[in-house]
Amino acid sequence: MTIRSKVLFIGEAMLELVQKSDDLLARSFAGDVYNTAVYLSRAYDNVDASFLTGAGTDRLSEQFIAKVKDENIGTQHIALSDSKHLGTYMVVNDETGERSFIYWRNDSAAKSMMSLLSEKQQTELLSQFSEGDSVFFSGITLAILHPVERDKLFELLTKLKQNGVQIIFDPNYRPVLWESKDVAKQNIERAFSISQMLMPGLDDFASLYGFTSVQECIDFCQAYDFTELVFKQGPESVHVVNSTGHHEIDIVKSDNVVDTTSAGDAFNGIYLGARLQGQSPQNSTKLANYAASKVIETPGAIMPHALFSQKWAQKPQV
Repeated sequence: MTIRSKVLFIGEAMLELVQKSDDLLARSFAGDVYNTAVYLSRAYDNVDASFLTGAGTDRLSEQFIAKVKDENIGTQHIALSDSKHLGTYMVVNDETGERSFIYWRNDSAAKSMMSLLSEKQQTELLSQFSEGDSVFFSGITLAILHPVERDKLFELLTKLKQNGVQIIFDPNYRPVLWESKDVAKQNIERAFSISQMLMPGLDDFASLYGFTSVQECIDFCQAYDFTELVFKQGPESVHVVNSTGHHEIDIVKSDNVVDTTSAGDAFNGIYLGARLQGQSPQNSTKLANYAASKVIETPGAIMPHALFSQKWAQKPQV
């Protein structure tokens, strides 16, 4: 059965620089929510994905918007600034594939995306999303926004939820992006309160609350009115809690780790797409784990399109 739905992704995209050699950098575009949108759109072409962010009117921003369109992701909700542009980051990997980042994003257009969004764009957005549609955002989305922008985002999310839209949130906590841990907790808990699907990781709760066990994290989330909790712990099993119970789902670890950048984003995109197609949490996790295990075998956040298509054609049968 083919199920068609719409998903709005709200977040940041930046110019990504990945070192290929001592004197050569590869250039692409990436960002946690954008990466999630790309992987969902590539795997499930019957889902209408669109992206809300801020960008400039410069040549680089034009190239980014063209790339978004090439990924079959709608650009009608990208808000433009005449004076700001995309942020930039560089990926630095160690010998195990673990990455660190250097950022240049202090005055990027994405930080003011809600104010840049025109009244017409907001009106059209609210008229386009209704019962059966979804919105996905992350803690990084919240962290990069100026405080007044966060309030505007929550106002928009509240209106969308009132329209029957499913709100989906991944905390994706990055301490360096927040003013303080207390501000991060306040906003992430506010996001938990408004969201129906939660997709946190053990590292989020360990950093924010000092939790060390899965059960501590699940108990914390039980205070919120979610319909599905998808709890991730890196290479360990995934826990899904919903109306059918608590499911622990084993995953397959990759033995060829080149770059762990975007593993969680790929997991989120494929899991969400599979669930929107009516797959069970178990099957959705299996597909999401497979995609993430292939993504980390290549450098950079987003696997080349042709290679992803090749790997996805070999996905496990569910």
